[in-house]
Amino acid sequence: MILPILIYGHPVLKKVSKDIDKNYKDLDVLVANMFETMRKADGVGLAASQVGLSIRLIVIDATPLAEDNDVENLKEFQKVLINAEIIEEDGGEWLYKEGCLSVPTLREEVKRKQRVHIRYYDEKWQFHDDWFDGHKARIIQHEYDHLEGILFPDRFSSLKKRILKGKLTAISKGKFETKYKVNIIKD
Repeated sequence: MILPILIYGHPVLKKVSKDIDKNYKDLDVLVANMFETMRKADGVGLAASQVGLSIRLIVIDATPLAEDNDVENLKEFQKVLINAEIIEEDGGEWLYKEGCLSVPTLREEVKRKQRVHIRYYDEKWQFHDDWFDGHKARIIQHEYDHLEGILFPDRFSSLKKRILKGKLTAISKGKFETKYKVNIIKD
């Protein structure tokens, strides 16, 4: 089932997400719905907060990024991260133009570290303690930010935020076009 994606300005997107346990109701259905929603929207990652649930759950399928940009082997980078915790970010910072399903039509450069050390459970509740680098690290850091109530415009300089204020306000009011279902806060 395709779920509506919350858009910039929705208060749920600013909440810090909570851990879940193995008994979370219909987790397998939610994971499947999140993958379907993300793929329909041509995304490479989706956090549960983006579909209105303040829980620590992320799905990733970087296949579109691999196909569109011929970057490092991302075709096999498909993950479910439950109760993720970034332990360390390492390496030099690099700029890369990011987008976000919750901030449609906006693509801007964001600085992120090259590597990330993360602990999480997968959909079978197997524990993982992994390092990822390059685009894999960037995707994880972007989605992890959602768990912490951070959207990628929050990472912009104050000057860039001022420059983009009108565009961000328009997005929050639904003044954009997209092919996926969205949920916008109406005044």
